[in-house]
Amino acid sequence: MEQASGGPDLGRGGVIVIDKPAGPTSHDVVAAVRRHSGGAKIGHTGTLDPFATGVLPLVVGKATRLARYVGGGDKEYRAVVRLGRATDTLDASGRVVSEAPAGTRTPDAAEVARALPAFLGSWPQTPPAFSAKLTGGVRAYEQARRGVPVSLAPVPVTVSELELVGMEGPLVTIRLVVSAGFYVRAFADELGSKLGVGGCLEALRRTRSGPFRAEDALSLDQVIASGVARALLPPEALLLDWPAVVLTEEGLGRVAHGRGVGPAEYRPIPGGRPGALVRLLGPDLRLAAIGEPAGGGTLHPAVVLG
Repeated sequence: MEQASGGPDLGRGGVIVIDKPAGPTSHDVVAAVRRHSGGAKIGHTGTLDPFATGVLPLVVGKATRLARYVGGGDKEYRAVVRLGRATDTLDASGRVVSEAPAGTRTPDAAEVARALPAFLGSWPQTPPAFSAKLTGGVRAYEQARRGVPVSLAPVPVTVSELELVGMEGPLVTIRLVVSAGFYVRAFADELGSKLGVGGCLEALRRTRSGPFRAEDALSLDQVIASGVARALLPPEALLLDWPAVVLTEEGLGRVAHGRGVGPAEYRPIPGGRPGALVRLLGPDLRLAAIGEPAGGGTLHPAVVLG
């Protein structure tokens, strides 16, 4: 792996990997970290519902320009689905809209396991009405809370891994690896419907977001106690599965001014998942920009960190 010189600093920015507790919203976490950052710009890379816990990467300073790329990686979850109950929010925080009658037999583990493969692969998922999706310029959840019918278009999602971890009574624990934009609440509802008894999401923990795992995350209290700068990972910790090139000094100067570079002004680094975008590293291996191929070996900076 390439190794940049120097350590992280708030002026340049980077990423902080938080292990979000249950209760606060993702925006609450951002606000709490911002209060202890000396006014640095901070954003998240994909929300977690208030009751959910787990990996929530925050981008800081100039690295906020990379948020849309960082949030696009696969996510891994450990979900607990309650069978036999459906709610309006599709999770345990919502109003119960249907419940299996007393005496209804709960599907056993073998039946649940047989139902899961139908959800593997790519398919269109309809986001929940209680979500932050915009409809008519208004957040869907705002309309849903007022009792206004919400109709959201299906979104293409991918489920690459799905594993039944265990089952205790009506509570089913499932491990999922999914694409960005996947709603585990919607999956819980769909699984319950497929099993004929209804279902809702009882608990959720995100164990991985892109390359960042729960075991490497810091609690919100730890970040506040140690200081944001000490918790910061440099921008070079981001997008490590992307291809990269090392710029010459001349190439770095061109990129800093938003100009493209040709093959004479960079050398490729072996490895990286093929893709449409490339990390442009300076001679010191610090991340300078994100580049887009523009033909003839030219790379044009789409985002410049400066």
